[in-house]
Amino acid sequence: MKDFIKKFKRYSIFLFLFFHNYLYIYSDGRFGKFLNNRPCLILHTKGAKTQIERKNVLVFLKEGNEICLIASKGGNKNNPGWYHNLIKFQECKVQIGRDTYEANAREVYDEERIEWWKKMDFMNRGGYSSYQELTRRKIPVLVLTIS
Repeated sequence: MKDFIKKFKRYSIFLFLFFHNYLYIYSDGRFGKFLNNRPCLILHTKGAKTQIERKNVLVFLKEGNEICLIASKGGNKNNPGWYHNLIKFQECKVQIGRDTYEANAREVYDEERIEWWKKMDFMNRGGYSSYQELTRRKIPVLVLTIS
């Protein structure tokens, strides 16, 4: 019974996130700007392999003209596809609600990574630290600079 409940919770969360992402993307930012009181954006990237436009809804932190994203993929052993897209093609588009911005991405390291990580982890109530415990990879931190 415990396995069933665990699978049901996981599947329910998946369905909720799928619905949220669908609503945010297909309402063109009218609905879904927040998820559990955390700001969300729509990241538009070019596919690393296909070069087809990809859209992902992500939690973010914005300070000035910089936006921080964490490539956690829920603590999965692999990095998310959008991370590979941004590494290959740093130019991207960011949509926050109805507002759209051009941006350039870079991965951050050392002290800058630690600083952004702490802010994002605090905003997400320790969620990213929990994800880090689930995986052996060092979860990447990216900063998008709005141009």
